[in-house]
Amino acid sequence: MSRVAKLESSVLSSFVRHHYCNKIEMPPPFLPPYQTHRALLPHTLLYPLKTLTSSSSSSTSHHQQHQNPPSPIGSPARIQKLIASQPDPLLAKDIFDLASSQPNFRPSYSSYHSLILKLARSRHFSLADSLLRRLRSLNHPATPGLFTSLAAAYSDAGLPHKSIQIFHTMLQFDCKPLPRHLNRFLSILAAHSHLLPAALSLFRSAATRFGIPPDTQSYNILMRAFCLGDRLCVAYTLFNKMFKRDLVPDVESYRILMQGLCRKSQVNTALDLLDDMLNKGFVPDSLSYTTLLNSLCRKKKLREAYKLLCRMKVKGCNPDIIHYNTLIMGFCREGRAGDACKVLEEMPENGCLPNLVSYRTLVNGLCDQGMLDEAKGYMEQMVGRELSPHFSVFHKLVKGFCNVGKMDEACEVLSEMLKHGLAPHLDTWVMVVPRICDEDGMEVENIVGKLGKDGLKSEMRLSEAGFSLDGYRTSRILVNTWKA
Repeated sequence: MSRVAKLESSVLSSFVRHHYCNKIEMPPPFLPPYQTHRALLPHTLLYPLKTLTSSSSSSTSHHQQHQNPPSPIGSPARIQKLIASQPDPLLAKDIFDLASSQPNFRPSYSSYHSLILKLARSRHFSLADSLLRRLRSLNHPATPGLFTSLAAAYSDAGLPHKSIQIFHTMLQFDCKPLPRHLNRFLSILAAHSHLLPAALSLFRSAATRFGIPPDTQSYNILMRAFCLGDRLCVAYTLFNKMFKRDLVPDVESYRILMQGLCRKSQVNTALDLLDDMLNKGFVPDSLSYTTLLNSLCRKKKLREAYKLLCRMKVKGCNPDIIHYNTLIMGFCREGRAGDACKVLEEMPENGCLPNLVSYRTLVNGLCDQGMLDEAKGYMEQMVGRELSPHFSVFHKLVKGFCNVGKMDEACEVLSEMLKHGLAPHLDTWVMVVPRICDEDGMEVENIVGKLGKDGLKSEMRLSEAGFSLDGYRTSRILVNTWKA
């Protein structure tokens, strides 16, 4: 290894050791911020050139004097790695400036790219803009990715309107933006309702003025924004213009419009759009069907919702747990728990097993309609599948059985609850204890007071309080023990 290379390695190693081992002497407190970070740099990195050139000048030949010697600060790739690994953006800027000041050293584009984004993401926008202007003055090529990332940094800092300026700055460089880069700018602008006109203006002028033809994704970005902004007519206009410009809408395009229509309670129009989609050979995705099922259930069109569920299987999209649960909830909400039972029974045949939400929704719906025995059966089925019911399921059943005077069944449910380590809330005991006391001639206040005295409180497991319950007889024994 040559002397220059050895000294170069020594300089960089010295800097890394000084910075990362926290052995750098702190600068005086009165220095301005930029000078403060410069003072953090070791002396060997601030003035490497004089030492290196003076020590190596005597050993160079006459032929080497007429050639450009390698930079003593290191290669551009090494400086780029040092900048990229530097967590302090201002210190990274100092490293860049010192390296750039050395003769025969030209920073690579990667160094500019890393430093500009590092400064922008830390909200040192003036320094980032200065570097960008410097890059432009040197006629240095740049990639569109730099500008999309820069626009995202401005947006994250609450300055999304700067994206328009950054877009025009990008066009001043010798780079060729692609539709995906245009889409990134559109996404940033369209995410803010007050910038939606600017996004539409950029979209319209992209092909004619800037030579960037919008693609299907470009249309989707604006369609979604206008649908969310309650301007469905503009979204429809954009959708129809795709066909005129020889662009083919994709599944997302149709889904965006369907969601917009359902949001406006125009579910019939959304179903027509689904038919148009199927006729053109598209296969709707799962989210498209979820949107339609939700809307149909909210509009109480449960017959149409069930038909749509059956239609999914024929059209190559197998219903999943979300689709089934949506329909089960729709039936139960409208007092048709029997139909909800049929839907749940069909699930295993179609390769989809009910989950906790399926059973909880169904048990609650059955209890609301007084179908307590059926509800208890589904609760047992749920437990048999090793699904741990929520305490609200047990509470609903206990309340239902207590209301119709079936205390044996209520105590069985309560026993099952305790087996699963769930703590009955005090309001559950308030329903059970009075009915037991009525038959044994005890005062409710004494029993409830005894429960509180012995430490049985909300959210506490009964086993922890030293109690147990196993059916109605056990309940009687327990009450008699408290009575004594």
